[in-house]
Amino acid sequence: MAYDVSERRACKTTGFERSSQRYRARRDPQTALRIRMKDLAAVRVRYGYRRLHVLLRREGWAVNHKRIYRLYNEEGLSIRAKLPRRKRAWRYRAGRPQIIAPNDVWASCPTRCLTVVLSGF
Repeated sequence: MAYDVSERRACKTTGFERSSQRYRARRDPQTALRIRMKDLAAVRVRYGYRRLHVLLRREGWAVNHKRIYRLYNEEGLSIRAKLPRRKRAWRYRAGRPQIIAPNDVWASCPTRCLTVVLSGF
C-alpha cells in the first residue's frame, strides 16, 4: 500500500532516522568463499566451522573465524545434533526368567551385560 507522504515526514512520524532508511549494505557477498565452504562441508560432513576455518586458512584464504562462523550459519551448514540415546531397558524386558522363590534377586552381570537370576541370598 502506498501513501502520498514524503520520506522526511514518514520518518519523523515513526521516529525512524532517514540515514537508516537510506542505508544500503556494501559488503562483499563472498561468493567464492561460500562455494568453497560448501564444498568442504559436503566432503567432511562432521566438521564444524572451527575445523573448516583451519582448512580454509591452510588453503590460503585470509579470513578470520568470526567471518567463517557468520557465513557458516547463513549457509545453513550447522552440524545436526546427534540423536539422543534411547533407554536400554526395553532390551531386557522380554528375556527375563520367572522368579520362583521369595529370595530370588535380579542382578546384572557387568562384564557381559546379561541379566541373570541369583537364588538363595
